[in-house]
Amino acid sequence: MYQRLRIACMAVLAATGFASMAQAQPTSSHVPLGAAQGVYYQPEGGNPHVAFLIVHRTSDYLRHIGCTELPRRGFAALCMNTRYINNELLVDWDRIALDVKEGMAFLRRQPGIRSIVLLGHSGGGPTLSFYQAVAEAGTAFCQDSRKLVPCRDDLAGLPAADALILADAHPGVPVILLRSLNGATISEAPGQFDSSLDPYNSANGYNPNGSSHYSAEFQARYYAAQSARMNRLTDDILVRRQRIAEGRGPYPDNDIVVIPHGGNPGPGPGGASQLHSLDTAAPLRRTLRSQQLLQNDGSVVRQVVQSVSPPELETYATTNSFDRGTKLLSIRSYLSTQAVRSTNSFDGIDHCSSNNSTICAVGVISKPLLVMGMTGYLFIRDSEEEFDAARSTDKSLVFVEGATHGFTPCIPCDPNPDAYRNSVRNMFDYIARWTEQRFLQ
Repeated sequence: MYQRLRIACMAVLAATGFASMAQAQPTSSHVPLGAAQGVYYQPEGGNPHVAFLIVHRTSDYLRHIGCTELPRRGFAALCMNTRYINNELLVDWDRIALDVKEGMAFLRRQPGIRSIVLLGHSGGGPTLSFYQAVAEAGTAFCQDSRKLVPCRDDLAGLPAADALILADAHPGVPVILLRSLNGATISEAPGQFDSSLDPYNSANGYNPNGSSHYSAEFQARYYAAQSARMNRLTDDILVRRQRIAEGRGPYPDNDIVVIPHGGNPGPGPGGASQLHSLDTAAPLRRTLRSQQLLQNDGSVVRQVVQSVSPPELETYATTNSFDRGTKLLSIRSYLSTQAVRSTNSFDGIDHCSSNNSTICAVGVISKPLLVMGMTGYLFIRDSEEEFDAARSTDKSLVFVEGATHGFTPCIPCDPNPDAYRNSVRNMFDYIARWTEQRFLQ
C-alpha cells in the first residue's frame, strides 16, 4: 500500500515542479533485524547524526515516503517491517516491541548517530508510542490491572529513543475497530440489522450521494451501540480463551475470530461504518480549540481545524461485503491488539484498557513529542486528543493543510488541483526544522 503511496507522491512532486527533489535518491542497504527486517537509508555523501525509525504493525514500510524524504534533508532512516508483515491474523502485540528493540540496537551501532527519533505514521503511532512508553516507564505501564492483555516480562529494559513524532497516527487499533463496527448488527449475524441503529438507513440521516447528516441523538445511540457490541465480543472471546487455557478449546493455543460488518478502514474508502467518514459535520472531524495549521504556502496560522476530506461514498457496499467488511482475526490478535473497553465509541473509551493505545502511551512519555495531523483525512480530533493526553513538556501539535493520510496532496478535497500541492514538502520541512532545533544545535 505504502509503496503505491510513495510512487503517487513522486509523481505529484514531479508534476508540480519538484522534479529535482523526486530524482535525488539516498543510499540504502537491507539489514537483518532478528525476526524483523529493515532497509537503512542515508543521505548520499552525508554524515547524519540523527536517525529516524519508521515501522507499522503489519504494513510494508520498507519504502515508506519518509525513507526518502528524511535522507534528502540530511537524516538517516531505518524503515522496518515487523515479523507480522501483512499478517493481522497472527499478531501478538507485545512481540512487536522486541522487533523495534532490534531496530534501536542497530541504529545505536551506526557511526555518527547520536539521536534517534521514532516516526509513528498511522498504525505506527500506537506501535512506537507503546514501545517508547515501556522503554521510559518500564513494564509496570503495560502490566497494570486495567489491561485486557498485560505485556510479558521480557519487555523490561527496552532502550528509549530521544523523541517521538506522531504523523496522522490513529489513537489505537482498538479505537479504529470500535468506530468501524456497524453498531446495528444483531447477534453477530451477517446481514441482520436493527433498522433504528442502521447508519445506512435514510431515516437515520444517511444519504448515498454524500450529504449524510446524523442527529446528535442518533450519534449518541449509535456510539453506545458500537461499544455494547465490542464489549459483548470481548466478553465472548475472553470465555473462549479461558476454555483453551483449561484444555476445552478446539485447539491448544488459539482459534479464529470472525467479525462481520467490522470494516477494514484505511486511506481512502475503507469499508468502515465510521459516522465521521460519512457525515462531514461530525465532531471528530474538527478540533475543539484553535490549533496550528501549516498552510500550503508554508505559513502557520491558528484556527479551529476542520477535515477537508470528502465523505467516503463506498462504505455502504464495502461494509456489507465479506472481502472488505469482515475482520478475520484470532483470539490472540483480537484481545492483544484490537479490543478496548468503552461505554461509547466517541468519548467513553477506556484507552488504558489496551496496550495498543497511542493516547494511553503518550501519558507516560517525557521525551519531546511532535503530533502532526493531516486535514485531508479523518484523524483531526484524535490528533488533538493525543496532544492533550501527552505528558511531555516539550510537545507540539500542527496540522498539514490538505494532506492525505499518506501525506500527498488531497486532490478530491478542493476544486483547485494545486490547492495543497506542497503538502509533502511542507510536512517534511517542518519535521526537519523541529528535529534540528532539538538535536543539531
